Amino acid sequence: MRIIVTGGAGFIGSALVRHLIGATSHQVLNIDKLTYAGTLTSLRDVEASERHRFVHADICERERMAALFAEFQPDGVMHLAAESHVDRSISNSSAFIETNIIGTHSLLEAARGYWQGLPGARKERFRFLAVSTDEVYGSLGATGLFHETTPYDPRSPYSASKAASDHLASAWHHTYGLPVLISNCSNNYGPYHFPEKLIPLTILNAMAGKPLTIYGKGVNVRDWLYVEDHARALLAILERGRAGETYNVGGRNERTNIDVVRRICAILDRLSPAGAPHEKLITYVADRPGHDARYAIDATKLETELGWKAAESFDTGIDKTVAWYLANEWWWQPLRERVYSGERLGLVGKT
Repeated sequence: MRIIVTGGAGFIGSALVRHLIGATSHQVLNIDKLTYAGTLTSLRDVEASERHRFVHADICERERMAALFAEFQPDGVMHLAAESHVDRSISNSSAFIETNIIGTHSLLEAARGYWQGLPGARKERFRFLAVSTDEVYGSLGATGLFHETTPYDPRSPYSASKAASDHLASAWHHTYGLPVLISNCSNNYGPYHFPEKLIPLTILNAMAGKPLTIYGKGVNVRDWLYVEDHARALLAILERGRAGETYNVGGRNERTNIDVVRRICAILDRLSPAGAPHEKLITYVADRPGHDARYAIDATKLETELGWKAAESFDTGIDKTVAWYLANEWWWQPLRERVYSGERLGLVGKT
């Protein structure tokens, strides 16, 4: 297949591109705006491949997108380009509206114009996969799971913008017939994760002896998914999923935030004992505004229909992740020095 991947220099996108190049014979056109969270160093392992081409472009540029579709002649699109950090959306929502809503509309229109001109067999095979998040579903109580039929109830500017993106993708399927699929995933973690999110931020701050800030009491629950498992799931959905369907992707690894941080501290105590015990760095701060209590995904549909199953448990995945950050300072140190040093984000300011 010839596949366009948007956002392929980001965390999940780069993992997907590395998987496509390393485990398949597909050709990839990788489109990324290279915002603060996108870095070409995450693509070092595939930069020499003749099957990977990178284009620095903004998905909001509809004419540029249409031209790239016409030139590359894709069989499928995997749309991951998005602003994705809840804390940043709280303090500055504009970029989330622009990229996640306007950008998705631009890409859908470029894809629709291209798809409508394809000959019969190629038109039948074409797929557009919109990659989204479980945060569009809102917040769960102590029990229950998110299903593909769970009504949307977004609570943050980020999740609201992703919900809008999903609704656009679904509407383009129902109105125009564009063969769209949607995936909603739980929290990802793993190598090459930009160090603003909980797990990489905790690892790097602990290594540096900085406070490990916990929102509220740390009891908010997330379902954790190793990023390489997610990459395999996305390929299965693109290749074998049914157009018009939604597939939830989750690792069945629920953990409270405080348990995640304590587990990281325990691993660092073993692998980097000079700073032990790292738990002494834990500091509780005022909670995030609108902080959802719990997310948990039911991935049964993906597992039964498409045969996917997460290969990593949280324990195996988090061990690999901490070890990777300890061994790959070349990747994260420039980001800590030039882009984001670990300060708190998401404080509500003036409009």
